[in-house]
Amino acid sequence: MALNNLTENAERLSRRIQESFQERTRDLTKSSQASYLDANDLDKTVNLSKLLDSSSEREKLDGLKRIIAMISKNRNVSAYFAQVIKNVASPNLEIRKLVYIFLLRYANVEPDLALLSINTFQKDLADSNPLIRAMALRVLSGIPVPSIASIVAAAIRKCASDSSPYVRKASALAIPKCYNLDTTHLPVLMQTLSTLLRDRSPLSIGSVAIAFNAICPDRLELLHQHYRRLCRIIADVDEWGQVQLLELLTRYARKMLTRPPPLNNEETAEETLGKAESEDHSLDPDLGLLITSALPLLHSRNPAVVMAVSRTIYYAGPTRERHKIILPLLRLLHSSKEVERVTLENLRIIAQDSPELLQPHIPRLYVRSTDITQVKQVKMRILAASITPDNAQDLLREFKDYVVDTDDKLVADAVWAIGQCALKAPDLGSNCLSALTMLIRSSNDAAVAASVLALNSLHQHRLSTSSGPGTSNVVASLASHFDSISHPDARACIIWMVGQYARTSGPARTPMLESLRDIEPWVPDILRKAVKSFKSDPSAVKLQTLTLAAKAFVLASSHEQIRLLARYVFSLAKYDLDYDVRDRGRFLSSLLTGVNGGISGVSGGDQQDPEVQEGVVLRAPQVIHVLFEGKVAPKDEDRWKSGPQDLGTASLITGIAMQGDYLRQLPDWPDEGTDSSLRDTQDDTPTPFYSQPSLKLAGFGSESIATSSRPGSTLATPVALTPGGSTPSSSVPKPGLVKAQYMDLNAFFASDEEASDSASEGEETEGEMEQTEHRTKTTDPITTPSAPLTVAEAEPSVTEKQQSSPQVQESDEEYTDEESDEEDAFLRRG
Repeated sequence: MALNNLTENAERLSRRIQESFQERTRDLTKSSQASYLDANDLDKTVNLSKLLDSSSEREKLDGLKRIIAMISKNRNVSAYFAQVIKNVASPNLEIRKLVYIFLLRYANVEPDLALLSINTFQKDLADSNPLIRAMALRVLSGIPVPSIASIVAAAIRKCASDSSPYVRKASALAIPKCYNLDTTHLPVLMQTLSTLLRDRSPLSIGSVAIAFNAICPDRLELLHQHYRRLCRIIADVDEWGQVQLLELLTRYARKMLTRPPPLNNEETAEETLGKAESEDHSLDPDLGLLITSALPLLHSRNPAVVMAVSRTIYYAGPTRERHKIILPLLRLLHSSKEVERVTLENLRIIAQDSPELLQPHIPRLYVRSTDITQVKQVKMRILAASITPDNAQDLLREFKDYVVDTDDKLVADAVWAIGQCALKAPDLGSNCLSALTMLIRSSNDAAVAASVLALNSLHQHRLSTSSGPGTSNVVASLASHFDSISHPDARACIIWMVGQYARTSGPARTPMLESLRDIEPWVPDILRKAVKSFKSDPSAVKLQTLTLAAKAFVLASSHEQIRLLARYVFSLAKYDLDYDVRDRGRFLSSLLTGVNGGISGVSGGDQQDPEVQEGVVLRAPQVIHVLFEGKVAPKDEDRWKSGPQDLGTASLITGIAMQGDYLRQLPDWPDEGTDSSLRDTQDDTPTPFYSQPSLKLAGFGSESIATSSRPGSTLATPVALTPGGSTPSSSVPKPGLVKAQYMDLNAFFASDEEASDSASEGEETEGEMEQTEHRTKTTDPITTPSAPLTVAEAEPSVTEKQQSSPQVQESDEEYTDEESDEEDAFLRRG
């Protein structure tokens, strides 16, 4: 009988093992083949309803996995909402997870059906599993129905005091969702947020910072009591929580703390590194706590954390600490293409504001042939902003190599950077000019156009600083290449330069007509060529051609050919398709009315007498002043500068203001920071050493130790155990008592006379000393048993101390190793 039962149990166990093995094998097969995510499987919807309605948990799980796989492929499975939601109370944890995911995806599609599961979620908030509680709150707050906002607020308040930090984290993340449902619950949410701010768990404090930035970013006064604790705990927070927490603490520092001391303009950052310790007293201690806590995070593996720390140190830290963010940012350049682009944009802002920080690391920012166009442009901006007389020679060689690149944008930027080298390093001006002049003969239109623009800008800067020679040579060189240049911007630039510097600066080098004595020799020829191609030129070239015609006419109004060219080009401008060209033509023709009869009458109507003209009529000197004077040289350093942008903002990448950037705008430093006592807490106050119960030593016996001091009584001074003939009860001498011989410094530093007197008396007292040593040995506690000796018994009287003072002094002088061993044994016994 027993054998049959054993056989049946063995067979039953074998079948269960075989079934379990088959099920596990099937799961592994599905996982390896990725059948749920197979793009060629067009029959995923077959029997899904049957699987969801099945009584088997395995089939339900199989059906839910298929549905979630279709959701990942953006297929609409909202038709199964009712069948999925009825499994929300399943005891299987995996099924409930998948149902929660489905509800978060389609709660806004079927909000009425989603309300049917609210009771289940409320029950799940009291589940013993913290994962279930957190997921229930997450799904409950994700239902976009404003009528349940009060229920969500109550659930958030309940979970805010949960024992699990994971649930408290979910509670913090649910606060912004509830606020978006109904803003009238802000007071309740603020109370919950205040409760969560006191949380000491690093797991949830990052989510609390997210909630704070979402519903009350300007209520920074709520952080007074939590500021120092948040600074200390920031290293233990999760990575994305560190980003939010650093942003919050940075805004708090900029609004509540005192501005750090500025860097002296006469000193560089390297010179001030040695003065950091001496200047720490001028830095706000709370601000120093933030910087000290944030600096270790520069070594984080998350690029977002490194960028957040860099933003904090750059905008909230002292100037002498800024150099510490450069190497961590350069390390991010090797992470990925996306991270490299974002990091370079932030380095560009640093290069524009503080170029000295990047000068030691310029070689790491050179352009590579494998870089994308956007990265090349950003690197060129950084290199151009970092030009100094010390590194201009190296950068000039680098820019000359970029000129032959196949990317036209990089070529234009490199040519412009060569002009910047000439401006920032005057010693290299001749080399830069020769390089730009050679580029005019290049076959690359982009290089030619950029070189012409750079020469124009460089020429204007030179004239604005000093009227040195060489003006005519530069303009003549550009005018000689006018026929070979086809780029519209370059042609317009040459025409403008010919007109702007059309007046002769000295005696004519070639014989000229009397009517052309005030004009450069190349001006009429350039005007003729520009008028000839006026019909086919772009609008930018047409505008400059009209200006050149007006300038040439006012300088040589008596020259018949120039008058005819001006009349012809103004006639063409009157019927041009571009309204800007038409307006420029009418303006200039009206301006020239008082110059030798004007040309306004030839552009369509009869010429009128200047005295009959309505309005103000300017004479020729006044027109010359209007057309030639008051030209301001352009600022080349502003070519690549954009509007005010901050580190870590999305507008650096997009180039336009983004929606969330206003939240990241840092406030200005206050004139005077808030009182530091507002941030004082019990954690910041050190506990005194003697405020805790301490042991009281009364002697050396078993009854000499008391466990604690009695209430209301003063603490006894600790006993100092020292070798010698007598042991004091306190290290502090009591009033009315004479110092022991081993503490009498006056006797130790006695004069030579006293020493000689004591030496003469030593012979008389030698016998007495031997008797004293004999008595001491016979009464030694090691050999003679006695009762425990207390401090009071061991303390000699004042009279005895005074009488035995000379003997004790002499005995101390003859202190031997044997007596030292005896006293050590005595102390061990005590």
